Amino acid sequence: MEQRSLKVIETDKTFFAKISNTISRILIPTRVGLNSMMISMKRSSLIKAYNNYLENNTEESSKKYEDSYALYLEAIDKYIMDSLYKKVKNNTATSFEKDAISKYYFIVRLKDKNYLEYKYKKQEYLLRIDYETASVLKNEKFVNKYKKFYIAKMDTLYKGLLKNYSIEITDNVHKNEEAYDKIFKTLETYILEILPIKIEQGDEIAKEEYEKYLHTTIGKLDERDKIMQKVVLLGVSRKIFIHSLPLLATEKCYIKLLKQIRELIVSSKTENKREKFYETLFEVIEDYNSKILETKVYWDKPNERQEYKNFLQKYEKVKNKTDKKQILFLKQDIKKLNVNRKKYSEIIKLHKQKLQKMGAIKTIGTIKTYNKMVYNKRSA
Repeated sequence: MEQRSLKVIETDKTFFAKISNTISRILIPTRVGLNSMMISMKRSSLIKAYNNYLENNTEESSKKYEDSYALYLEAIDKYIMDSLYKKVKNNTATSFEKDAISKYYFIVRLKDKNYLEYKYKKQEYLLRIDYETASVLKNEKFVNKYKKFYIAKMDTLYKGLLKNYSIEITDNVHKNEEAYDKIFKTLETYILEILPIKIEQGDEIAKEEYEKYLHTTIGKLDERDKIMQKVVLLGVSRKIFIHSLPLLATEKCYIKLLKQIRELIVSSKTENKREKFYETLFEVIEDYNSKILETKVYWDKPNERQEYKNFLQKYEKVKNKTDKKQILFLKQDIKKLNVNRKKYSEIIKLHKQKLQKMGAIKTIGTIKTYNKMVYNKRSA
């Protein structure tokens, strides 16, 4: 398939519904065009092969299913994308049509950079396009069969994407900051695009997680809201993608969020704003401890495991006492940051000031440019 490069333009969340309508206007205005018939034939063959594979689960049925799937994607790729490209090439495409083909070739360009990501993203892209057409067909029995195939295949693709991104962020040799954003975006897209279909099929877990996430999308989101939204996404991942987004990768995502909150605390211009971010810090630390550290089995260093056990004993005593719990969290955070005290000097200083206001430590003397602090034993 010829691969061409176009400028990438971001699209909104209704992209796939729009492109489906566009395709209908471009390719099949009478609903009986050659392109419509070809895709429809490949789709029907695919669903037949898929159901045969589910019933028999033999090597022969598996091969036939995989072959049918490849031909189906090829039909969408050829007759839809080439048609859009011709309109762009002839300068007759609308801005949305240019946007659609740009998104497609952005994925194509991933092939040389990250083949696994390209493989999963391209399949996801093509499937989501045809789903908008297939899901409104009049044959209800066929549509239900198609949806079951669609959910199963999308689950496989999203698991593959998340596993790929997990490797990127846990690879100590090649650090990839962009992979964190890809993880959160992939989780969000899955929740908004795939879970509603699962809910239609009667999946109660999908309904629970979907509704949980929707609560985080209400109103205009500020920086704090966006961070807490990502925390919810990680919570969803622990139920749906526990193997594809393993504990180590999820932990790194939490650490990334904690780092962002600390930076927001340091950069806050007003006391009220700083206090708001401290509330966020406490929420994320508590979630991180309950969702990750409490379930962590393997620790790089045995002493870290023992230190956490000691922390957990203290936490159990104060978990229902907000102020004492927050003091414990701040002391724990300072202890971690002290490993690189010079790098984190500003946030350590602010943590100590916060502890001082809470009556947990007091200033006993000033030496040059910093305060010497001691812990108040009564509040420990």
